[in-house]
Amino acid sequence: MKSFELTGTKRENLTKQGTKQLRDAGMIPCVIYGGSENVHFSAPILDFRHLVYSPDAHTVKITVGGSTHEAIIQEIQFHPVSDKVLHIDFLAIHADKNVVMDIPVKISGTAEGQKQGGKLLTKVRKLKISSLPKHLPDAIEIDVTPLGIGQSVRVGDLKLEGVEFLDSANNIIVGIRTTRNVVETPAAAAKAAK
Repeated sequence: MKSFELTGTKRENLTKQGTKQLRDAGMIPCVIYGGSENVHFSAPILDFRHLVYSPDAHTVKITVGGSTHEAIIQEIQFHPVSDKVLHIDFLAIHADKNVVMDIPVKISGTAEGQKQGGKLLTKVRKLKISSLPKHLPDAIEIDVTPLGIGQSVRVGDLKLEGVEFLDSANNIIVGIRTTRNVVETPAAAAKAAK
């Protein structure tokens, strides 16, 4: 999995007023949970643009006051009107503990059903998984090339080493729907006749 590096400054003033001053100065207040103690820090808002506004999943290597922490984003709080980032919670990750994370789905290939006039429908853009940090994938790749009209890929069809899928096994991720433009090819007609 891709790793993102971030350098922060330890926060001393944890009051509302101190937090407001940080935001006014273009900094985002953050906290890392899940370690031996919580680490409160802040970092410039511009340092987060490729982390927050990205479809990719990342682990984050955070350096605060000389110590480094491996973490993932747990929650981001946005301003309800301006949509500015107000606060970010990170969860420390450990090599021997499973991590629960949303991983993006990437579709590749052109389905047989599309060539016959069917429409590709992507129902799910991210899947929730649980795995050790070493098994975390950058994305879940699904090749739709063999899919015909009316066929789909469900969560239960996916297998990745060391990864447990937490979404329902029956959830459809991607499928090919019939449209009015469906052209019956000789091969498809022969299959249907059997």
